[in-house]
Amino acid sequence: MRQFISLVLYTALAFGANTAMATDLAPLKTGEMRKLVLADDLVGASEAVFVDAKGTERRLADWHGKVVLLNLWATWCAPCREEMPALDRLEAALGGDDFAVVTLATGRNPLPAIEKFFTEAGVTRLPILRDERQTLSREMGAMGLPVTILLDREGREVARLIGGAEWDSPEAKAVISALIKG
Repeated sequence: MRQFISLVLYTALAFGANTAMATDLAPLKTGEMRKLVLADDLVGASEAVFVDAKGTERRLADWHGKVVLLNLWATWCAPCREEMPALDRLEAALGGDDFAVVTLATGRNPLPAIEKFFTEAGVTRLPILRDERQTLSREMGAMGLPVTILLDREGREVARLIGGAEWDSPEAKAVISALIKG
């Protein structure tokens, strides 16, 4: 009986910890992170296929085990152009085994246009990924660009921000660091 009660208690605590993650970010919603919308339920991200610069199929599951900042953008989007260098600096500062910035050009963004954009913006650390049919962005309910979605290590949406942001700001780094620490 004691083992059963322990199992029930452990399971309840584990599920409670998972749903509490988004609420733990609430005190960190300062500065530009005030626009961050915390997820009510931790729902798994899309399994839609997109491609990298070489045409290799990729999925968000490729980053499973890392906290991911998924940025949906386009070469023609002015706020996207403004925030991309900050995303590159964020990847330089925090990217590694625990965290990745994943930038996904959604819609018609030819590879040469993305490469030119990255060169002009000085972006050197971010992946070139394309979702030409907007499958992932539609499945994730992205309306307009840019949309940035924070995913936990299990690939579940924790929060999203619609519009541009200074992703290398101290406020943004505090939110991401809290997610990394779990």
